[in-house]
This record gives sequence, structure tokens and C-alpha cells, in this order.
Amino acid sequence: MTFGVEIASASHIGKKRPHNEDSILTDKEIRLFVLADGMGGYKAGEVASAIAVTTIYQVINDERPQGPTDKTVGDETELIRRAINQANSNIYNMAKTNRDCRGMGTTVVMGWICNDRMVIGNVGDSRVYRLRAKKLEQITKDHSLIQELIDRGMYTAEEANAKMPKNLVTRALGLDTNVDVDVYEDLVLPKDIYLLCSDGLNDMVNDEEIHLTLGKYSANLAQAADKLVQLANHHGGKDNISVVLIRIKNNNGSADQGGVLKRVFNRFS
Repeated sequence: MTFGVEIASASHIGKKRPHNEDSILTDKEIRLFVLADGMGGYKAGEVASAIAVTTIYQVINDERPQGPTDKTVGDETELIRRAINQANSNIYNMAKTNRDCRGMGTTVVMGWICNDRMVIGNVGDSRVYRLRAKKLEQITKDHSLIQELIDRGMYTAEEANAKMPKNLVTRALGLDTNVDVDVYEDLVLPKDIYLLCSDGLNDMVNDEEIHLTLGKYSANLAQAADKLVQLANHHGGKDNISVVLIRIKNNNGSADQGGVLKRVFNRFS
């Protein structure tokens, strides 16, 4: 089955940061959605996140199958891994050759709808959630110190979140010559809503609040995106906040708010 999509996004500097280091890219035509949360040095984080989203888009758009194809799930998974690894190399090389960019890096999370599946790639602690039949589920797993401690049984999720710094990632693009990429495949259904977000949202807004907000404003994705950002700021806005919402539809007749690359530097103060 061919599915259509409706897309909305929002990004905000938050209340504590001097500038927005998040980048977003969405392309309705090829049904690709990328969000990156940059870090490191004055404005270098936003350079890293912009390189990430544009590189991933370019690789997938250039190498994706055109027209009828017998390519398999494995082909799409490998293309995502290749695109993210190319972004990692580009960021790493820029950091080595440009003194102003030394130490920069970025998380990245992406979704690509291929036939009846959302194929998801993830490095870092930006997340993908899915709202289906009124149930919210986190699909990605954070690459963070908190998550490692939880996985080792040293803390419960509640204890780790209360005691440990929330911004210590164990994987990111640009820090080494190679990076491990987690890839997930999720069968999509009509009315599913996928949420991509930087940790500026989920560090400030718990999953229950995210769930309630998506449920309350699900009829209007743009309003839902804005409300999530508002909630994060209401709870302190300690980081940049970026969200992308994707609704799965039965056909291709849906209205998007913008085209490819329009949101790469979509920042509001």
C-alpha cells in the first residue's frame, strides 16, 4: 500500500541557550525526515547539525531507488547507514580542518517511509516516538550515560533521571572516523503519528505530557508541534527544542507546510 503523509515541525532556541544548534529537514515527496541536535563550540554545533541533515538528504535522494524496484528492506537499511556515516565523515573532516569547528558534533535521528515501513536511523539521544491507537511508544533507544546505567541495572529510569546529568551522550556524529548507527523498521498504519524530537523536548516534558498533548491536538499537527515546544519552555526551556510530527494517511492527498531544505535552519526565538 502507498501511504501519504502530513508533516508539521517547530524549533525554538529555548530560554537558556544563546543560539539554536538544532537543524530540521523534511521532504514530503520522498517521505524523508531528519532532525539533528548539534553541540560544541561557538556556533559550531549548528554547523554540525546542518551538515548532518543536508548530507543525509543528499545521499538518500541521490541513491534511493527510482520507480519500480525489487530492492529489499536490507537495501534501505544499508542506505541509511551509509548516509549517516557519510555525514559523520563530513563533520569529522570539517572539525579537523577548521579551527572554529574543532570538537563539534551532533546527534541525529531520521525516518524514511519506504512502502509500508518507517525505517529509522539514530545516533545519540534525539528520539522517535509513535502514537498509535492512543498509545505512545518510544521507538529509538538513547545513546546516553543515563541509558547505559539503566541498562546495567545500576539505576531505575526515575533514579537515573533524578541523579545524573541528562546531556552526556555516548555516541554522536563527528567525534571519530566511524560511528555505530542503530536502524529500526516499523510497519506503518493509517492515523499513526510519529514524533522526532531533540532532547530539549523530552528532558523538559515527560512522556505522559507528550502523550496527552499529542492526543489533545492530534487533529492539527502544526498546533501540536507548537504546543510541545511551549510546554518545554514552560518547564524551563534549558535547551533548544525541535520537533517533527508525521501523520500517516491512506493516500497522497495531504497538505504539508513546506518543502525540502526549507526547515534546515528553521529557528524561532
